[in-house]
Amino acid sequence: MRVCIAEKPSVAKDIAKILGAKDRKDGYFEGNGYQVTWTFGHLCTLKEPHDYNSLWKEWHLEDLPIIPAHFGIKLIDNKGVQKQFNIIKKLISQCEEVVNCGDAGQEGELIQRWVLLKAQCKVPVKRLWISSLTELALKEGFHNLKDATFYDNLYAAGSARAIGDWLLGINATRVFTKKFAVNKTLLSIGRVQTPTLAMIVSRQKEIDSFVVEEYWELKTLYKNTEFNADISRLKTEEKAKNGLIYLEKFPFEIISSEKKEGKEKNPRLFDLTSLQVEANKKYGFSADHTLKLAQNLYENKFITYPRVDTTYLSDDLYPKIPGILKSMKYYEKYTQPLLNTAINKTKNVFDNEKITDHHAIIPTEILPQHLSTDEKRIYDLIAKRFIAVFYPECIVSNTLVTAKVEEIPFKATGKQILDYGWKTIYLQEINNEKTSEEFIMPDFQPGETGSHEPFIHQGKTTPPKYYTEASLLRAMETAGKQVEDEDMREALKDNGIGRPSTRANIIETLFRRKYILKKRKNIIATQTGLDLINTIENDLLKSPELTGEWEHKLRLIEKGNYELEVFKKELTNMVTQITNEVKNSNYKRISIQESVTYSKNKKISTTKKETIKIENLLCPKCKNQMLLKGKQAYGCNDFNNCNFRIPFTFCNKKLTLKQISDLVTKGKTSKIKGFKITNENPYSEGFIFLNSNYELELHP
Repeated sequence: MRVCIAEKPSVAKDIAKILGAKDRKDGYFEGNGYQVTWTFGHLCTLKEPHDYNSLWKEWHLEDLPIIPAHFGIKLIDNKGVQKQFNIIKKLISQCEEVVNCGDAGQEGELIQRWVLLKAQCKVPVKRLWISSLTELALKEGFHNLKDATFYDNLYAAGSARAIGDWLLGINATRVFTKKFAVNKTLLSIGRVQTPTLAMIVSRQKEIDSFVVEEYWELKTLYKNTEFNADISRLKTEEKAKNGLIYLEKFPFEIISSEKKEGKEKNPRLFDLTSLQVEANKKYGFSADHTLKLAQNLYENKFITYPRVDTTYLSDDLYPKIPGILKSMKYYEKYTQPLLNTAINKTKNVFDNEKITDHHAIIPTEILPQHLSTDEKRIYDLIAKRFIAVFYPECIVSNTLVTAKVEEIPFKATGKQILDYGWKTIYLQEINNEKTSEEFIMPDFQPGETGSHEPFIHQGKTTPPKYYTEASLLRAMETAGKQVEDEDMREALKDNGIGRPSTRANIIETLFRRKYILKKRKNIIATQTGLDLINTIENDLLKSPELTGEWEHKLRLIEKGNYELEVFKKELTNMVTQITNEVKNSNYKRISIQESVTYSKNKKISTTKKETIKIENLLCPKCKNQMLLKGKQAYGCNDFNNCNFRIPFTFCNKKLTLKQISDLVTKGKTSKIKGFKITNENPYSEGFIFLNSNYELELHP
């Protein structure tokens, strides 16, 4: 008997149908020599600290770093998980061979391997590796099963990733929370989430520190064409006005007019990141929403496996392309011209060397039906991109005209599309844009002169833009480098932070932790997020480049070019270094962001409900400990030895947070009115001071 283990019931049902396992049992299908069962994604997880040592359940700085001698796995604490695992374990114990039918990727490999390990599997294991769930793909996959050992390096990389995330997540989160968090605030630190947050904070600091400067440019109209003075921007209005007076004195003269024919390359096929970027730009979809829609399309057999990081197809897919195009009935007006000729096979589309676990996302030969509106949008993006890559390149004519007005040079550029090529697929979108993509310029002859209409354009420098999910995904893919060229982005993918399948979840985690929030499409760091990154001194935790190097090593492990044990040793050393640095660092209290405000001039600013946190202040008396909030007063964290306190109410007057802060930081308040006159207090208004014994006194 062969036992096949899929990652979810729906996939198991499809596999059982193909294999002829028609009898439905409790937790599996059976028939034709097969038993087909399933997991629910993760059934197992790495053990928690208290599983190794009961004392590690409580969070204490002196226990850190927590580094188990050996890492173990355990079942997730859930009755449904326990029941399904027991079914799988029983089936494995009675079979002759297991077929791992898990998701064909690093995470899918890890999920299934942990289950087999926990079930103490001792029989041979084969691996089903497919890129779509169509009947044809499943049949081909079972015809070409590979020995599970072929994917040992993939499993090693998945293990290294899980152990790395555990080591850093457990230790860094605990040490930062215990050292810096206020009350029950949890300061979550992660291998990918923290450098991602650091990129957002860094961009926000650039925006906040940006100084807007005015500038002036000289322009002129000649033959209804706008020409720009080819000089540096002018810093003062006076210089611009003098320039305008100068231009009005002389005629306009054409120096040269040059037309060059050029080509605009076809877009690349989609990997998951580029699909998420496009869906965010066009429809405002979050990365997580796009991933879920793509996953639904995949499970319904309409597209190939979506959690991929390549934009290429393997050579063996080339013969199948006409069949897929022919099946795309909704796009016949675009596919028919392609089917009338031989499909062009180019290195921009087909390249075995650029294939990792899977090829790029493309439609299958299954015609989609009963899609939701959002699913239709994602499918349409994938379908049109698939068709567009096989069309001819777009041919354009670029015009550059140079001119002068006496001593001042001018230039103008224009573009005309001669042959739309692949852009034919997107004509509707192009026509719907507010401004035309091309500008057809009149003919200009060198040496011609004439009158013109000079004018001044006044502008202001603009700060960098806030990250959107689209630009943040691109930044994660390139470890923070600003890269527009697709070839360069492809080269940087090995050093990107996170994987395509996990980046959406990382962004969602930052939202859940209240480290970031969204205003329209802009992603903004909250005060908590800013405080957290400002507190982290070690670049190993927050540098996208260093995290990208870590990611690169994981990919090397996957390829068999780096040892798992070496990686774990490096991790241990790094985590130990970071933990000890934080334990010995100075206090800076951090609490969770509660609200956000937007000023009238639309400059975005983040604030807490209480903009002043007394708990963030150092005790003015001992100067060693932070202040804590009690029931009736703020006091030193080491009150038993220091005895410093500031009551909430003094002389029957409740003190504001600003007044308490001033007392702690300046030693006195501003003038306060409304004190109740009593035998002990003869003043109705005055200043509160900290005297030499650090006690409160009221003076008029």
